[in-house]
Amino acid sequence: MNKRSKSIASIFATRPDAAPLSSDNEARLPRVSSGSVRSMKESFSQIERENETLRQSLSEGARIVEIDPFLIDPSPYADRYPDDENAESFEALVTSMAENGQEVPVLLRTHPLDASRFQTAFGHRRVRAARTLNRPVRAIVREMDDEALALAQGIENSARQDLTFIERAVFATRLEEAGQSRAVIGRALSVDKAEVSKLIAVARSVPEPMLRQIGRAPKVGRTRWQALVEALNGEGAIQRVQRLLFDQLPGLSSDERFAAVLEAAKRRPTPAPVERSIIAHSGRRLAQLSAKERDTKLVIDRDLGLDFADFIARHLPDLFDTYERERGNSENPADAGPSEDRS
Repeated sequence: MNKRSKSIASIFATRPDAAPLSSDNEARLPRVSSGSVRSMKESFSQIERENETLRQSLSEGARIVEIDPFLIDPSPYADRYPDDENAESFEALVTSMAENGQEVPVLLRTHPLDASRFQTAFGHRRVRAARTLNRPVRAIVREMDDEALALAQGIENSARQDLTFIERAVFATRLEEAGQSRAVIGRALSVDKAEVSKLIAVARSVPEPMLRQIGRAPKVGRTRWQALVEALNGEGAIQRVQRLLFDQLPGLSSDERFAAVLEAAKRRPTPAPVERSIIAHSGRRLAQLSAKERDTKLVIDRDLGLDFADFIARHLPDLFDTYERERGNSENPADAGPSEDRS
């Protein structure tokens, strides 16, 4: 067991044989993933200080009790998209707890608004599984303020290392909206302030309903989420994505939903087709203009015959030169020189 695992395990100080903290029902070594999560190695001394504080508080009279799971509410700082959770993984957890009991206790605090209820710091999935099995939850209950709860939840997340980028971003944003400073958020996620800013910037740049419908997107990292943020700034991008999400992309995985949303956001808007008649100053109809995305047609009125069509063809180069001069003057007004004083 490495130093980090021992540190997390020692939170449950009343159990000398306690396993490393796990979101499941059995001990497992934390995985090291790529990207921003790797910064945990460099900043571990920081989270270790917070871990030491929690460990000390838990060791002072901590004991494991059994609590009705229907009296337990989730943390106010949600860090998951529960509707997109892997069903097989959760069923495996339920089976494990049914056959082996709850091997790893959860960490709770008394609900700040209702002393008869509790809120979860560690072990949200185990609480759900116990509710499914209709059996009590083995728990350690500690009084924690909001900052301590955020840090405790961050320690579990850092140990698991399986939160996706957008879940970390939403978690950071919810912490800030609840009044936590970015310094506290950085400690909770074991990242520096610059990374906290990037996480929050992405979460706030994508509409919340869109985030919920995309879901966890486990294979999508910061670079592609930032690409989506940039694409959403394009003309009509939000409307195109909203039309796409209206059908909720049935049958697609979270990663596939993200890819579809990104493609829709990047797609260039289709110009509206133009259909209009060209009328002479005398009122006579000369031609019909039909402009679509792929081509434009100018159909000369049949009564004018080939002579007028030949006349247009001969004068078209001069018309084009006039068009380019006018467009150049409009795009570079400084090149046109000072306007004549007519006063």
